[in-house]
Amino acid sequence: MPRPPRITDAGATSPLSFRITRYFFIMPGPIRMRWMCLLLVFLPPLVWGQGGPPLRTDDPGTPGNGNWEINVGLTSDRRQTERQFEAPLVDINYGLGDHLQLKFEMPYLVQGADNAPTRASFGDGVAGVKWRFLENKKHDLAISFYPQLGIDSPTDVLESGATDYGRQILLPLEITKKLGPVDANLEVGRWVTQHGPDQWLTGLAFGRQVTSKFEALAELYNLRAVHAHDRETTFGLGGRLRLTKSLLFLIMAGRSFSGPSSGQPQFIGYAGLQIQLERKHAKQESDTQPGPSNH
Repeated sequence: MPRPPRITDAGATSPLSFRITRYFFIMPGPIRMRWMCLLLVFLPPLVWGQGGPPLRTDDPGTPGNGNWEINVGLTSDRRQTERQFEAPLVDINYGLGDHLQLKFEMPYLVQGADNAPTRASFGDGVAGVKWRFLENKKHDLAISFYPQLGIDSPTDVLESGATDYGRQILLPLEITKKLGPVDANLEVGRWVTQHGPDQWLTGLAFGRQVTSKFEALAELYNLRAVHAHDRETTFGLGGRLRLTKSLLFLIMAGRSFSGPSSGQPQFIGYAGLQIQLERKHAKQESDTQPGPSNH
């Protein structure tokens, strides 16, 4: 769910938080950092990576030829004095062949701030094409290029103050590499933004299939302004729960490593559903296969 970073903004609250996460976030800073260091030390041997919703980091995976992947979620971004929700964020993906993915997403933004009225409008859409140009199964390595273009909202969001980035282009690379029992998922790219500085992004995602139906997720994500010192680093924990063959529940909660005065997110969250619509390749092809020619 790529968005131009808001690394100089202030923030707000989220209805998606849950009690354990809140207890972790209100720990004194030094204690919280010790727990995070332990997590980063012991997590990699236990997990394998997979990006995409509910995480901010993407991966080289595509839906497959003729298949659809539709994500409908609620997101939250809380900072010291303001809050922003995407309610909902609709993300539609279609597999064109085995190595290409077409994508379009658009949010409905709800933004509030201390001592200010709440504003709502459609946010800018994002359209993109993911191309997995390298897939080496022998070495368990995949790499993709995923250019995405921001599309102006059909409503006047600039007047509402919800978004003010102008033209936006995202140019990222995604890499997945299996290291023994671990699949490491890395995304590196650059937001080219008309209004405001360009931004570098780096995401590192991990996941573990805890049961046949539940995958646990973890993520580190960094945004940094080009030619400036402004940066934003967040971590997130979440999961994917398979409800039916074609339906998954997605959840993620996290925050930055910095306190409220930094202007960085004090809470980020995602909760939603993923709908997977698969084409019956083999059956359709066999049913439509022409019989022996009599010519």
